Amino acid sequence: LDRIREPKALDQTSRDLDDARLDAHYTATYGIFAGPAKATAILRFTAERARWVADETWHPGQRDTWLPDGRFERALPYADPRELLLDIQKYGPDVEVIAPEDLRREIAKRLKTAAAQYR
Repeated sequence: LDRIREPKALDQTSRDLDDARLDAHYTATYGIFAGPAKATAILRFTAERARWVADETWHPGQRDTWLPDGRFERALPYADPRELLLDIQKYGPDVEVIAPEDLRREIAKRLKTAAAQYR
């Protein structure tokens, strides 16, 4: 909504949709991108970062697992990786994308590009 420059009322009426139908479309995946999930991200956090991430709810369908060594894994559905990529990047070396492989490759590419700016 913060990007709307010139709102205007339309002559047509809106449709009233059932809450369950709206939830199925808008809350099925991570972040602001709606629609059915296309993949499940599996993120592994360091033991240090896990203390905070474990207390956060990123998505109602997330699956969380504590690993024997104190690390923490979170699996969550997503449709579009754009917002998820930004959120993963903020954890820097404290998170590893385990799956899917295309998400892992994209994070690696972004981190290499970012590191190259400091050479």
